[in-house]
Amino acid sequence: MVEMINLIIRFPVCFSRPGCVSPFTLLVLLGGLAGASDRNVAAEARWTPAIPRTWDDPAMSTLEVPLPDAGASPKHVSSDYYYRIPVRPVYRTYPVYRPGREPARYLEWLRQQDPQETFDATRLRTKDDWRRAGERVFDAPIEFDGEGSTLFQELRDPAWYEVNHVPVRRDNILPNFTYVIREKGKVEVGSGACAACHTRVTPDGRGIKGAQGNFPDDRTFGFESRLEYRQATDREGPLERMRGFMLRAYAVPWLRDDPNTKLASLSLEAMAATLEAIPPGVCARQGSSALYPPRIPDLFGVKDRKYLDATGHVQHRSTADLMRYAALNQGMDYFILYGTWRPRGQLPDPSKLGRYSDEQLYALALYLESLEPPRSPHRFDRLAARGQKVFHEEGCARCHPPPLYTNNQLIPVEGFEVPPAHRDQFHVMDRTLDTDGSLTLQSRRGTGYYKVPSLRGVWMRGPLEHNGSVATLEDWFDPRRLLEDYQPTGFRRFGGQHQAVKGHRFGLDLSEEERRALIAFLRTL
Repeated sequence: MVEMINLIIRFPVCFSRPGCVSPFTLLVLLGGLAGASDRNVAAEARWTPAIPRTWDDPAMSTLEVPLPDAGASPKHVSSDYYYRIPVRPVYRTYPVYRPGREPARYLEWLRQQDPQETFDATRLRTKDDWRRAGERVFDAPIEFDGEGSTLFQELRDPAWYEVNHVPVRRDNILPNFTYVIREKGKVEVGSGACAACHTRVTPDGRGIKGAQGNFPDDRTFGFESRLEYRQATDREGPLERMRGFMLRAYAVPWLRDDPNTKLASLSLEAMAATLEAIPPGVCARQGSSALYPPRIPDLFGVKDRKYLDATGHVQHRSTADLMRYAALNQGMDYFILYGTWRPRGQLPDPSKLGRYSDEQLYALALYLESLEPPRSPHRFDRLAARGQKVFHEEGCARCHPPPLYTNNQLIPVEGFEVPPAHRDQFHVMDRTLDTDGSLTLQSRRGTGYYKVPSLRGVWMRGPLEHNGSVATLEDWFDPRRLLEDYQPTGFRRFGGQHQAVKGHRFGLDLSEEERRALIAFLRTL
């Protein structure tokens, strides 16, 4: 319509003067314009994506960078097995409120609601429709606990929030869990959604999806484990369940003297204390380790990253790879065969499991690819301009070139010998850093490398480094962190208050003025 009006203004209707347009010509022009507009709308409405196959056997066989012990590298279940797993419905979710702040008779109202599925690919007409549907998949939980469960009761207990310092949005909503109605009359707490780890509550109470989460996941798990242990009449039950979880989630049995296996043999008190030492923003996700857990990454700009996980464990070659990564992290990685060992033991009957459909994963990937970091509140002022100059003078752009502020390469850690074939297969840097290599050498997500992270959006991250060992950029550029008597401001292993934070020595010899300027610049990215 705007184009039509502009055309009328530009070409006045007349019969005789040169340059004028006759009414008939104008009608033809307007009709053609309207037809083109209708065709554009129709084309947009008919947008039908070519959805790739998630579990493609050849693609799955080359998805990961091999483990340092190549013989133990992942072997995935077959596509035949995968596609016999039933598709999970995506149900409507309802907010979990801070205790005392939910609407009156909220649970009673929830019990009256009918189950509602919210993902129907046949109703998605435009690309934006698919992205919005992908956000619903991002928010969808995959695990459910009823009203009699410990988790359900904790979320309604004010003391749980206080003891664990749980951040809640300014509208009194806890964004990491939801209520779900899968059967009328039954209210369940849903957990395990992508949003649970990748939503950050800011100091002013906003919830930022796609950011590095700051919910104290491991701390609350340790708290819950202690509570169940104290309340149990037979304490062997909670202890064995906890040991079984530790082995499934973290064991690396092909390692000599695997520290993760040793952790699973300790008392429940020791296992819970190990988890409680992990700060918000860091998470001992499955396949990593409770002894050296990884920092939760943000997902901003993920479409431009060539490797996923701090260790560069999974290659990101296409949208389909992002779909595969999501499927693995929503439970399928427990069925990987590492040499002769599988975290879940024998493969279960696939009909007893759940997975996302290719359509759901494609929508999720489109949503993730649309995520960009929020605009930094830090102004590019004179100090930041000086910091930008320091950034280039110090050679930071060699590893963190704009506009992505990463070269998308892998850096070997000390103690790992790069196989010659890796130089051709992967993007491997020639230099080696003395960063602590425990996560990448002693976990199921290990590769012998750490990836070069992007600095975009670093202003809203914390804690930092691959394991969240430092809380702020000021701590990262503090040369004292190289000393053995340094007390890390972020993650500290349970039982060790002092330890050096080695690696990435760049920027540690700057003057105080240069350091302040560099940090000011980084916070504008």
